Amino acid sequence: MHATTAIVTGKPVKSRPRGGMTKKRPIDWLMLALVVIGALLVIAPFYLVLVNSFKSPVDYATSGPLAFPETLDFGGIIKFWERVNFPEKVWNSIFISGVVALLAVVISMLNAFAIGIGRVRGRSWIVLLFLLANLLPQEALLYPLYYMFKSVGMYDNVWSVIIVFTVIQAAFGTYLLSSVYGTFPKEILEAASLDGASRWQILWRVVFPISRPTLSVLLIFFFIWTWNEFLIPLTFLASNANQTVPVAISVLQGDRLMDVTTTSASALLGIIPTLIFFLIFQRTLTRGITAGAVK
Repeated sequence: MHATTAIVTGKPVKSRPRGGMTKKRPIDWLMLALVVIGALLVIAPFYLVLVNSFKSPVDYATSGPLAFPETLDFGGIIKFWERVNFPEKVWNSIFISGVVALLAVVISMLNAFAIGIGRVRGRSWIVLLFLLANLLPQEALLYPLYYMFKSVGMYDNVWSVIIVFTVIQAAFGTYLLSSVYGTFPKEILEAASLDGASRWQILWRVVFPISRPTLSVLLIFFFIWTWNEFLIPLTFLASNANQTVPVAISVLQGDRLMDVTTTSASALLGIIPTLIFFLIFQRTLTRGITAGAVK
């Protein structure tokens, strides 16, 4: 084929490498090096936490933070587990994050259905309002929310944190889903209406099944974001029994002097639940992202 083309055109044709492989340019090697460096920078903290969690204080003092432990020592993990009652803190974080994720997704879907598909008046201004709500820093909310929950008797109650984070996450979810539902095919909605479906039936039997991958991604993100929140739980959950994992780690480090191995063990135990959650729902997250890219 190449020889025939060369004879007809009179120009030499370069043969392509087999297998579709092309010669790498210097810019490709530079990008690869930058990716490797970035991966090492991300992995380095996890490596330090992992190796130092299983060291004794003497082993850490003699070998330093980078060396592997000579023998596996679970003293730091046991010490932290007993000091903070770790199962209780994990349950508090799971309960708060799970309830917030579910409520925020449901509220976001209902709001976005009314704004994006219901076409309420002032749709653009409402979406802009939700966008501004996402830009508001949490520090600005602490003072009014503190006195509000104090006045209604909900201070030091997990439901106060659940309400705050549900509103915050639902504002972002509404802003995101409104743009998604705004491009929803009208033909499907009109066909459902002609079949006699009510708005409620259109929402749960048409819109919800189609947008389920996007809602699954929001659910996972809302759970992880709420799990990692620190400032608002620290402010509104004063008692030890209501604290979440990030708050328990920080309060213990400030209240009692801990060695490096116990601090590393606390960080490791704080990472493991979210890592397990991510691994369980990794396939759901991948499907949701790829489904949003293909119509």
